[in-house]
Amino acid sequence: MRTILFLGAFLFAVATVSAANRPNVVIFLADDAGWGDYSVNGNTNLQTPNIDSLARDGAMLERFYVCPVCSPTRAEMLTGRYHLRGGVRGVSTGQERLNLDEKTLADSFKAAGYATGAFGKWHNGSQWPFHPNARGFDEYYGFTSGHWGEYFDPPLEHNGELFRGSGYIADDLTSKALKFIERNAAKPFLCYVPYNTPHSPWAAPADVWERFKDRPIAMRSEAGEKEQLATTRCALAMMENLDANVGRVLRRLDDLKLSENTVVIYFSDNGPNSDRWNGAMKGRKGTTDEGGVRSPLFVRWPGHIPRGTRVKEIAGAIDLLPTLAAMTDVRHIGTKPLDGRDLSPLLTGKTTEWPERMIFSTWGGKVSARSQRYRLDNGGALYDMEADPSQKKNIAAQEPAVASKMAAAQAGWKKEMGLTAMSILPTDDRPYPVGYPEFPTTPLPARDGVAEGGIKRSANAPNSSYFVNWKSLDGRITWDVDIHTAGEYDAVIYYTAPLADTGATIELSLNGAKLAGKVQPGWDPPLYTNQDTIPRPAGESQMKEFRPLKLGTIKLEKGRGPLTLRALEMPGQSVMDVRALYLTLKK
Repeated sequence: MRTILFLGAFLFAVATVSAANRPNVVIFLADDAGWGDYSVNGNTNLQTPNIDSLARDGAMLERFYVCPVCSPTRAEMLTGRYHLRGGVRGVSTGQERLNLDEKTLADSFKAAGYATGAFGKWHNGSQWPFHPNARGFDEYYGFTSGHWGEYFDPPLEHNGELFRGSGYIADDLTSKALKFIERNAAKPFLCYVPYNTPHSPWAAPADVWERFKDRPIAMRSEAGEKEQLATTRCALAMMENLDANVGRVLRRLDDLKLSENTVVIYFSDNGPNSDRWNGAMKGRKGTTDEGGVRSPLFVRWPGHIPRGTRVKEIAGAIDLLPTLAAMTDVRHIGTKPLDGRDLSPLLTGKTTEWPERMIFSTWGGKVSARSQRYRLDNGGALYDMEADPSQKKNIAAQEPAVASKMAAAQAGWKKEMGLTAMSILPTDDRPYPVGYPEFPTTPLPARDGVAEGGIKRSANAPNSSYFVNWKSLDGRITWDVDIHTAGEYDAVIYYTAPLADTGATIELSLNGAKLAGKVQPGWDPPLYTNQDTIPRPAGESQMKEFRPLKLGTIKLEKGRGPLTLRALEMPGQSVMDVRALYLTLKK
């Protein structure tokens, strides 16, 4: 099987605007919101009037598919290509990075003269040149990791500069996006707002939680008693806050008289992150069943997309780049073939014919295939999604021709994506780049390090973790780095250490270069108690305030090697806890 590919030239047969009058683009991306988390889709447990208005005033795609987890969906939206083509294999430890030879949506729009800004969760690489500022975004505000451990006054960055945000994270991200829109109101802009809610930890603003904490939950998950109602209430409270923030942006577009010339898109990155109502579909986040990969997609463009448009044809995150490029007449989309299709003829009602296609989903070694009517799961079970949306009856024996055709397509896609017979990807051997003069400070978080000698992560989820249990001189932490520019680097470690254990001597080394210093002063803050509305799930770290330890300056030569942090002397019971190491190339 050959995946159907669409070259950039295809886009411009249906271009609907002139280069001189390109519309603005606002993209909202929810994090872990399921298809059922909206009142427009029938959920009476909450109200999402602002998000719903996009479907009312524009188009709703009724069968839109994303990936089972976060970073792959983001990569597919940014490139118009299946995420495995771009090197995105996971959500952490470097596997979330989008290959540097992939051109992004922001690259294309920037080349076409758009102001470009991203405000939120990036999740496709932290170090330059994987950083959003290197992938076409003039301005970036948020965090580059996956899930984040602090939602109130959170540690964030603005174009690489570290500081703490103000208030609840979704409110803060929206405020910065609004300022970007205001600054660029006189010229075309691309404003990407990838929120990190309702992803756990479960934290909602107090005023919204007050409305939900005792609310009856009438519409329940198919999981029955497995559904945790407190979790459901908090997720829905986070959704209503998200809806309010979408409303803030829509009203500002109205105030600035930009609504008529702005394409607004809203979707989510995967299925729901807990057992809650999702239209009786099978699966949730992390699965390749319908409920794990079906997302809402609402698109509004007044005067171009008729109000109340309903698109029944299957579509996916891979379609967003070619669609937006066609709608804005942006032609600089690179030379690599796309997996996505331009959906603008469907959105604008300019076509009644649409070629047959399949959309593929993969995670955890499983692959499923979706046609317009059927889904074939990883085990070869075939489901009629029109008659059986809950995937309860395997009809492979009754429809052998359909099952055979889809199985062949599934096998061909796996081969094309480089999956082995076991659906396991090869080891990711990409080092972490360090030392670019245009972005001199490189973060090396605990997420990207490897620990030995008894050191372990603060929790199983690496993205918002730190190293703990450093209680032996055998302990060491290494980062596989590639020094891009030879020179002197200032090294800063974000740490905590009990006062009684202060004074350990540590050494940072790489390919013969060494830098030693002491862990002092002692810094042992308590874990935060003001972050969670309900207890966070097992496996997620409780966070605390880390202090910068200026270790000194180390001279590094160009090349790859293991950057190693170890202890030479340990006068107390432990060395320190480590959140991140930062290296800054000196001018």
